[in-house]
Amino acid sequence: MSLDPGVEKVRHRFARSAFHTSFLGARLGEVESGSVEVQLDVGTDHLNLFGTLHGGLIATLADTATGLAMLTSLDDGMTHVTTSLSVTFLAPARSGTVTARGRVLKRGRRFGYAEADVVDADGALLARAAATFSVMPEREPSTTG
Repeated sequence: MSLDPGVEKVRHRFARSAFHTSFLGARLGEVESGSVEVQLDVGTDHLNLFGTLHGGLIATLADTATGLAMLTSLDDGMTHVTTSLSVTFLAPARSGTVTARGRVLKRGRRFGYAEADVVDADGALLARAAATFSVMPEREPSTTG
């Protein structure tokens, strides 16, 4: 088990995300400082009108992988938001396990940049994504209603 606080933060946040775990059925693969894998077993609920994995879901996996990779690299007390996401779709997927591998390429005090490759179970590249982030201090929870 990792003792890296950024890695543990990602594991904790992902585990309690009903959107990712229950709704999408996604799961975490490898998690290291600066890199995260998010996996999905493609089901019929994930297919578009043409019978292939929906592009919006591919983008969601890429956004999740890049965002979580960025989160692992941040100092304690810092957070981030995605400011842009660009996805280039390269091949269709119809079944099997799809993995988004996010990696941080630049993490500054106010700006971050990460990329993700989305691959099928055979390692074929389905999509490549680039994301930018605004990095900022976490806000204190509001005490007023």
